Amino acid sequence: MSTTKPIPKCRVFVSAFAVGALLLAPNLAQADEGGVSLWVPGFFGSLAAAPVQPGWSVATIYYHTSVDAGGNVAFARQVTRGNLKANFTGRLDAVLDADAHLGFMFPSYTFASPVLGGQLTLGALGAYGRTRASVDATLTGALGPIGFMVSGGASDAVTGFGDLLPLAMLRWNHGVHNFMTYAGVDAPVGNYEAKRLANLGLGHSAIDGGFGYTYFNPQTGNEFSAVLGFTYNFENHHTDYQNGVDMHLDWAASKFLIKQWQVGVVGYAYQQLTGDSGSGNRVGGFESRVFGIGPQVGYVFPLDRDYQGYLNLKGYKEFEAEHRAEGWNVWLTFAISPAAPRPAMK
Repeated sequence: MSTTKPIPKCRVFVSAFAVGALLLAPNLAQADEGGVSLWVPGFFGSLAAAPVQPGWSVATIYYHTSVDAGGNVAFARQVTRGNLKANFTGRLDAVLDADAHLGFMFPSYTFASPVLGGQLTLGALGAYGRTRASVDATLTGALGPIGFMVSGGASDAVTGFGDLLPLAMLRWNHGVHNFMTYAGVDAPVGNYEAKRLANLGLGHSAIDGGFGYTYFNPQTGNEFSAVLGFTYNFENHHTDYQNGVDMHLDWAASKFLIKQWQVGVVGYAYQQLTGDSGSGNRVGGFESRVFGIGPQVGYVFPLDRDYQGYLNLKGYKEFEAEHRAEGWNVWLTFAISPAAPRPAMK
């Protein structure tokens, strides 16, 4: 096993991108409370568990998502906004539409000295951007003995900073097999207001961690990666609502056609394992799920003798969503990290 030996160029950069791809969720009705979770689909990609060159790296990402939903997802958001404070029986015909344009930056440092026999990377991810959400609904039902029908719409948009996510990753390399574990803690410092329909912060803390595996054969250029993670959410004291435990799986398969060019497919699966709770919960368990799949392309190129760049474009189309908005999302990443040392001149 080795954590400091030179690593093939294509391996270094895609792995560096995988670290930078761990993003904070824009609060626009995706899962859990009103359809919002810490984990963003597409967190990890190709070579997620492969080792990287020691030193400083930085990844910048443009992320766009567009989703819509009906019925229960839109209603859950209305509840947490304070528009309804009691349980009731009835029918809700509603449409939620939301999108986000976000920029992320993830500076990180990878240590040369082994930790627990592996390679340790520490970093922190920040976000800035704009998100928008709107709801149009008609509610018919009964509140006790009183019947009613209410129609209306609401929309919100916000521009600002998202939450801060410190992150630690530990990787181990055994030839073509690579393993990793990671952990992150959400610091709820982003732009958030409980009564607002669109937010950039979660409004509560959360812990996310998991395990990953990468198969990569530099001789053939074949690669497969999968990362399984779990999120524990603390109670949102603004709304007295606590999201359940989330499970998420990111996977990717790719081939390096030549040393610089990579093509492949990416996907994810999300499933909420336990129901939502708290005195502010008026919608029951509200356990969410969604799947996504799409293409990817990557390009590795030298910047100078010591650093190299990586560009990656990938997109996902979602399907089989339950208690969650569904749509599509695109990621464009530019990463800079140390290049593999060149062979010494004889």
